Amino acid sequence: MVCTMSLLRSLLRATRTARRSPQESAGPTADGAVLLDAPDERLSPALVAAAAGTYEPAAELLAATRDGAEWENRDRYLGRLVTFARSRDGWLTAWLAAAPHDPDALLVKAELAVRRAWESPVRAEQLREVMPLITAAAQSDPRDPVPWRLALDHARGTRATHTAFEALWEQAVRRSSHHYGCHVAALRYLSAAWYGSHRECFDFAERAAEDSLPGSLVRALPLRAAYSLLVEGSGGRTTPVQEERVDAAADLAAALSASFAPGDPWPAEVRNLLAYVLVARGRWDAALEQFRRIGPHATSFPWASVSEDPLGRFLEAREEARSRTPGTGPLPGRARRGRPRGHYA
Repeated sequence: MVCTMSLLRSLLRATRTARRSPQESAGPTADGAVLLDAPDERLSPALVAAAAGTYEPAAELLAATRDGAEWENRDRYLGRLVTFARSRDGWLTAWLAAAPHDPDALLVKAELAVRRAWESPVRAEQLREVMPLITAAAQSDPRDPVPWRLALDHARGTRATHTAFEALWEQAVRRSSHHYGCHVAALRYLSAAWYGSHRECFDFAERAAEDSLPGSLVRALPLRAAYSLLVEGSGGRTTPVQEERVDAAADLAAALSASFAPGDPWPAEVRNLLAYVLVARGRWDAALEQFRRIGPHATSFPWASVSEDPLGRFLEAREEARSRTPGTGPLPGRARRGRPRGHYA
């Protein structure tokens, strides 16, 4: 594999531009109260309307994120709307018919096309065909970094050269130097499963976290590198140095988690990932603390990577952490048997 160190240095160099108080942990949440990927109060009406075939609330939501330069929210809401559109896209078809040049409709169309192309047996060929859609979304609002996150994902799937990827990365961070989704896309490109290595993945993630703003989700980027190591691994073997980096990443993410209120949905995915890594490391006390902070907000990632029943796996991992932590009692409302109930938008 071609060494990506020069690319790594370029990505890091491009990012070097330019809270909440910790609170006590909430108590454990009963099994029946835990929801999978529950939408927040802004997204929920858009999904309900989309289920009825109406696009206006989704259009208003994404327009608000664009007008307010809420790029992190925009990317997050986009992902949930596209997940819904993969099985029910009548509302998107109606939206594009009514406003074919709407920047938000074009963004949803591009993301949906990219996801469908990734699922194709001829992925690279299909991805190349959807590039004009990404270009149209990017040109519709030059301020928006989210189309450039799509472009980075597209580049990984089409085996773009390091030079091409670096050019896209520079465009992305020029628009939002600490955008979490773009950093995750770059981390995937640098991962051992694609065009880099675990070492390069950690190097990029740790330096990006160091450069990030207080409270930024980019501070949890090393946790993503740790997850990649644990999942992709080296035949289940890790070196002492790698284990130190995994634990340091978990500690950094725990500090980020502590800066948000327990039960806050914003850091829920980071907290779920942190709980996963802590369970994998056998750090039961710390894992249980994160499960308490998660509250009712289970997320598909990362649990879907290890189970077809992500909510069930979440609850199993939470119970394992509780059972291995001395002095903890049973969770309230602990279900005895049966498949756990989830929330699917």
